[in-house]
Amino acid sequence: MKVGFIGLGVMGRPMAQHLADAGHELHVWARRAASCQGLPAQIHATPAALGAACEVVFTMVTSSEDVSIVTLGEHGLIYGMAAGTVLVDCSTIAPQVARDISAHLAARHVHMLDAPVSGGEQGARAASLAIMVGGAAAVLERVRPLLEKLGPRIVHVGPAGAGQVAKACNQMIMVAAIEAVAEALHLARAAGVDVGKVREALAGGSAASRVLEIMGKRMVERDFSAGIEARLHHKDFGLLLAAARASGSVTPLAACVGQQLNALQGAGWGKDDTASLLRVLEGQ
Repeated sequence: MKVGFIGLGVMGRPMAQHLADAGHELHVWARRAASCQGLPAQIHATPAALGAACEVVFTMVTSSEDVSIVTLGEHGLIYGMAAGTVLVDCSTIAPQVARDISAHLAARHVHMLDAPVSGGEQGARAASLAIMVGGAAAVLERVRPLLEKLGPRIVHVGPAGAGQVAKACNQMIMVAAIEAVAEALHLARAAGVDVGKVREALAGGSAASRVLEIMGKRMVERDFSAGIEARLHHKDFGLLLAAARASGSVTPLAACVGQQLNALQGAGWGKDDTASLLRVLEGQ
C-alpha cells in the first residue's frame, strides 16, 4: 500500500520503518527535513501533498493542536486526501478533538481512526505496541494488516474518540502506579531500610508490576534520564482530567497525581523521566 507517516520522533520513526520493512511504499512529511533522513521514503513538501499520494496516513505527533494543524490547518491532510482514504492517528490527544477531526474528515468522505498506542519507545522499536482504536470497525479491518506490523494487541474500543478515552484510562493507571512506587520507596528510605531490597521483596508478591520493575529500578538507581519525558505524562494528565471534568467523572486519585506532575514540571524536570516523581516527594 501507499502509506504516509507524519511524526518521525522517538516512537514514530521506528513505526514508519516497520511499515516500510513490510514492503509498503512509505511517504513522509516533517517540519524538519533532518527527521526524514535515512528512511526509505518519498518526502513531500506539505501534509496535503502527502495525503494526495497515499491510501492510508499515520500521524504520531505530540498534542491535540499538532494533530489539528496537520490535518485541518493550511496545507493540511484534509486538502489532499481522497474520498475513501484513511487517517490513523496514533497520537495521544483529547477525545473530543479526535471526534471533531473525524467529523471534518467525514464531510469529505475520508475515514479516521483514533488509535493511540502504549509501550513507549521500546514497544515502538520492538513492534510490540498495544493499540486502542476508536472509529468504524469496518475501517479498522481495512488497515488491520498495517497495525499488525506495529503491535500484536489491537482492540476496537468503540466509535470515534473511544480509543483516546482508553488511552486516558491507561495513563491514569500507569502514572498513578509510578507515584505509588515513588511513595513506597520514599517511605522505605525514610525508615532507614535498603530501598533496593524493598523493591526486590515487593517484586515477588502481589505488588509486582511492570511499573515496579522498570520505574522502581530507575528510582533505586536514581537514574532519572528520560525514558519517556515526564512532560508528556503531564500533558496526558491535563487531557484526562479535562475529560473527567467534562463527563462529571470523579477521579480523586488522578487529581492528586496530576498535582504531583505539576510539581515535577514546576521543578524543571519535565524533560527527565517520570521516575522523577520520587524527587518531588523528597523535595516536599
